[in-house]
Amino acid sequence: MTIALPAGRERLLLLTLAGIQFTHILDFMIMMPLGPLFTKLFAISDAQFGLLVSAYTFSAGASGLLAAFYVDRFGRKKLLLVLYVLFALATLACGLAGSYGALMVARVAAGAFGGVLSAMSQTIVGDVVPFERRGRATGLVMASFSVATVAGVPLSLFLAAHWGWHAPFFAIAGMSALFAAFAAATLPPLTDHLRVGQRASPLAAIRSLLTERRHVQALAFSVLLVFAAFTVIPYLTIYFTSNGALTTEQLPYIYLFGGAATLLTSQWIGRIADHAGKVRTFRVMALVMMVPLLAVTLSAKLPVAGIIAITTVFFICMNGRMVPGMAILTSAAQPALRGTFMALSASIQSAAMGVAAYLGGLLIARSAAGQVEHYWANALVGIAASAASIWLVGRLHLYGQAPAKTAMTVMPAKG
Repeated sequence: MTIALPAGRERLLLLTLAGIQFTHILDFMIMMPLGPLFTKLFAISDAQFGLLVSAYTFSAGASGLLAAFYVDRFGRKKLLLVLYVLFALATLACGLAGSYGALMVARVAAGAFGGVLSAMSQTIVGDVVPFERRGRATGLVMASFSVATVAGVPLSLFLAAHWGWHAPFFAIAGMSALFAAFAAATLPPLTDHLRVGQRASPLAAIRSLLTERRHVQALAFSVLLVFAAFTVIPYLTIYFTSNGALTTEQLPYIYLFGGAATLLTSQWIGRIADHAGKVRTFRVMALVMMVPLLAVTLSAKLPVAGIIAITTVFFICMNGRMVPGMAILTSAAQPALRGTFMALSASIQSAAMGVAAYLGGLLIARSAAGQVEHYWANALVGIAASAASIWLVGRLHLYGQAPAKTAMTVMPAKG
């Protein structure tokens, strides 16, 4: 069940979703480069900072699980706008927080609404864009990650350096208000999924998703998709500032170059995925990513240019596997249950990110000189998860994919 929109209207919708994604991705990402500041300001350990990062993802996971009960029973536009306004208010609360505990509570609230926004955006892409063009569309929406990296994070760090750590959260809340007004004016109602006749109860729909092997496999793939990188990503800035030649002022260059590179490659990889096959493209990118994933955890002693080169390749490969990976996920459930499935997927992904970030904090240690040790172990866990995703992706059933020629003449048995 795909909703046909004119090409211009479809692109406007995708750009609107990209703007919404930009704000909630930036809200999540800004915590990581602010890590060195928070550990000093609140006198907390690396594991406690990991818990602060994980609080967002654990909350997003819980709210995504709850959303699975109602997400397919409301118009996509109406639900998206309600969640987005609540997210903006929670982000504003982050900026107003005056202590570690208050910030933790605000992060939990932001995660509760931000996590569902991601599922809603991907669900709408699946509803509007046919499978054969979904890779390119996913690449466009996911370019928001690159824009958040190349512009949002450096600008947020600039604001934090000049006006305090509260300023980036105020800026994100303000941008969210603007994007919410734009979405209200431009998005179509998106209610066709409500016209499917007799609909199973939410509990029955979730039971159907969790008891069918193909859906369980897709959810397991969803976990591996994010787990592979999130044992490493939250501690990049702490690692490079503690062990290497990078200063806090030089950190934005990692995100500037990495974000610019992924901005250029996102839609290109999406087009390749549509042409060469999403599963094949994912496998190649997931395999290639293993090299920079390990290299980035061993590169602190390199010159600044070398660190930036390795982290840029890492960002390209990480984003390069997410583009076909998310296009695959939006096609892994029946269209009428897509919202429920994507909410469950987002919930499980968020929990997986939280577990990975917390596990990463437990794996690393500090030397007497304050340097980060055993960071390479985080990469090995990520490599194992990436290898498992390469194996599992070929076993997934995808709705909307053209059937293989050898299977086109097979008819279901009668009786």
